[in-house]
Amino acid sequence: MIELGVNIDHIATLREARKGEHPDIIAAAKVCELAGAHQITVHLRQDRRHIQDRDVRLLAETLTTRLNLEMAAEEDIIAIAREIRPTSVCLVPENRQEVTTEGGLDVASQRERLTQVVAGFHEAGVKVSMFIDPEPEQVEASAETRADYVELHTGAYANAPQNEVMNELNRIVQAAARALNCGLVFNAGHGLNVHNLAAVAAISGLNEVNIGHSIVARAVFVGLHEAVREILNILRSADG
Repeated sequence: MIELGVNIDHIATLREARKGEHPDIIAAAKVCELAGAHQITVHLRQDRRHIQDRDVRLLAETLTTRLNLEMAAEEDIIAIAREIRPTSVCLVPENRQEVTTEGGLDVASQRERLTQVVAGFHEAGVKVSMFIDPEPEQVEASAETRADYVELHTGAYANAPQNEVMNELNRIVQAAARALNCGLVFNAGHGLNVHNLAAVAAISGLNEVNIGHSIVARAVFVGLHEAVREILNILRSADG
């Protein structure tokens, strides 16, 4: 089955709006686990706008599923990640002014440094994913760093006008095939929801999707447990 990582950043966004304790990020993660999520994903941003260091430490101590830490390849965050040792890290670009991650990491332009970052995480027993745009050059550069996974950025597909959707989907299909040929495990994420997920889930070789905002937004109306189950049902249908 295609696995689901639930990104719970925006549970923390709601908590940080009042700088209090609620909603409880650990309780939210447990609801997702009980609903069937295969991993919990959080992004420890440099500006700490939502997830905090303490959240990551508590999640690492309490989860029964995997912890996937999204992060910029910055030395202070790398140090925290190597201390906490999540199951995996996903290296993403980060702009302090952005509302959300705006595109994939340019692995090709920083191949040498990222190869060293990957090696450091492997020494710590942590698997590494590169969050990249579905471009052949970025797939091949990711393979050269010896990353374990690529997570193909599906934002352009999710936001495309109707007449461009198939073109964007085809870019993902081609990048996925290239990733598999390079020996990489292929994941996908960004902007996916109950309306656009099925086409991505049908791509051959897809291992995992990471979905956050749409699940948390849907949870306002149906509850977090049910919002996770809706996504899992789509993934099960894709498996036939």
